Amino acid sequence: MKEHQIQIRVRYSETDQMSVVYHGNYVPYFEMGRVEWMRNKGISYKSMEESGIALPIVSMTINYKKPARYDDLLTVITKFKRQSSVKIEFDCEIRNENDELLTTAQFLLVFVDINLGKAIPPPQYILDIINE
Repeated sequence: MKEHQIQIRVRYSETDQMSVVYHGNYVPYFEMGRVEWMRNKGISYKSMEESGIALPIVSMTINYKKPARYDDLLTVITKFKRQSSVKIEFDCEIRNENDELLTTAQFLLVFVDINLGKAIPPPQYILDIINE
């Protein structure tokens, strides 16, 4: 499966005085989507980090099309785009309950050896899972 969806209800604390989601709160929404995409594929961020591998974001682009508002039920769609020697890319979007496109994003992450602080190729078990 190259795509995964989760739903998130917008909390009051994530909005401004106009009940609109503050722009910085979209990054955690997208992170939840990526973490759950990987979990659904059998890869746990926690176990990856325990084995000495981190997956930091090195580039992200977010396009805001329409606002999300307090109490909206959002669908975060995470799509695997590609994996290269040390990088993995995702395309993401957020839609509201009316299936209106609110936000799109692209993320580039790099596999890093935590102890060395250097980019590394992903272990074979991750490649097998990603490319199935």
